Amino acid sequence: LMRGREFTMKDAYSFDRDVEAAKLSYQRMFDAYVRIFERIGLTFRPVEADNGSIGGIRSHEFQVIAETGEDAIVYCPDSDYAANIELAESLSPDTARAASGQPMLRVPTPGRATCEDVAALLDLPLQRTVKSLVLATDAGSPDQSSLWLVLVRGDHSLNEVKLGKLPGLDAGFRFASGVEIARAFGCEPGYLGPVGLAPGLKVVADRSVSAMSDFVCGANAADFHLTGVNWGRDLPEPELVADVRNVVAGDPSPDGKGLLAIQRGIEVGHVFLLGTHYSKAMNATFLDEAGAPQLLQMGCYGIGVTRILGAAIEQSHDERGIVWPAAIAPFFVVICPIGYDRSDAVRTASDRLHEELLADGVDVLLDDRGGRPGAMFADWELIGTPHRVVVSDRGLKNGQVEYQGRRDAQASALPLSDIAGHLKAKLRA
Repeated sequence: LMRGREFTMKDAYSFDRDVEAAKLSYQRMFDAYVRIFERIGLTFRPVEADNGSIGGIRSHEFQVIAETGEDAIVYCPDSDYAANIELAESLSPDTARAASGQPMLRVPTPGRATCEDVAALLDLPLQRTVKSLVLATDAGSPDQSSLWLVLVRGDHSLNEVKLGKLPGLDAGFRFASGVEIARAFGCEPGYLGPVGLAPGLKVVADRSVSAMSDFVCGANAADFHLTGVNWGRDLPEPELVADVRNVVAGDPSPDGKGLLAIQRGIEVGHVFLLGTHYSKAMNATFLDEAGAPQLLQMGCYGIGVTRILGAAIEQSHDERGIVWPAAIAPFFVVICPIGYDRSDAVRTASDRLHEELLADGVDVLLDDRGGRPGAMFADWELIGTPHRVVVSDRGLKNGQVEYQGRRDAQASALPLSDIAGHLKAKLRA
């Protein structure tokens, strides 16, 4: 269901005369999405998101919380801060860089081309290592490419979305080829580092790397690394310090109100404040009071309608099958008659209850297949209908039917005369 070949999308667009009006349209749609997902019965978070290739000023994703989700959601349990992993900011360390305490040494690390392997060999925390990533921006052709060395702490991972917003990389970049790296460093990847670089290489250090001292990095020679490396003493201060990594659980929240946590989510909706990104390209204008053309301020908004089904099942199921949120269940209640095909009393009572519920606007299904109780109950537990009513000769002799909610551990006997009212109260709730 999550990646079905058919995909139904709810799409909407807004067109406003100025930024303030566009922000109001955006907020109205945001609030409507919150109400929609709350009414459906999903546990979700609206999170700040990167606009990506869509462009524009601002956006929010609506993420259904699920361990099987493909997206990482960053949030602060002590505040309202929430963002996707691409946008969440990692702050600069709150302590000053420590003074150097070691000499820089060139140490053999044969066959150890990853930070994890080097840290294990040297018996050092992974946090003491620095990984070197080489990027290229092409000025017309690969032969005219400009190389960048990006430095990230060994236990951190690069955030390409953040990187793509830096001046000089915002027009696009790629990872450098082996030929380009060998030409610039005289060494294969895995042993690269920022010490003794050739002129022309641009260096970008993540905020956490710029605060490191006595760190370990490649020596730009196969099977060797440098230990005890320090900024200012062994290499120049980085040209550019920026947030270019993914946050990790336990990082300080950007709003200053606690520590960050990370959970998985499934994106089911997205709202974008586009500004004039598209209206400018399409020359979409209106005439103001003075008769002058002005660009429209745009927004776009989408819900993955069919995707909600998969998200709801991931979030709401048990060992017996689906447990549908009542608002999107195929049926609100199923009537399961035992002996429908052979008992006049069961058939009459079931038909009457079915007609009464239909007349009152209850989405009800009557299972008239005449199947065995066990198989019939298993079918409806698997399908996940929220409420089940069992009608049998034994119960009717006492004027009762058997009711069970999909999440209830066991069924309960209720008067046949009260069951319709009981279900309608459940529906109103």
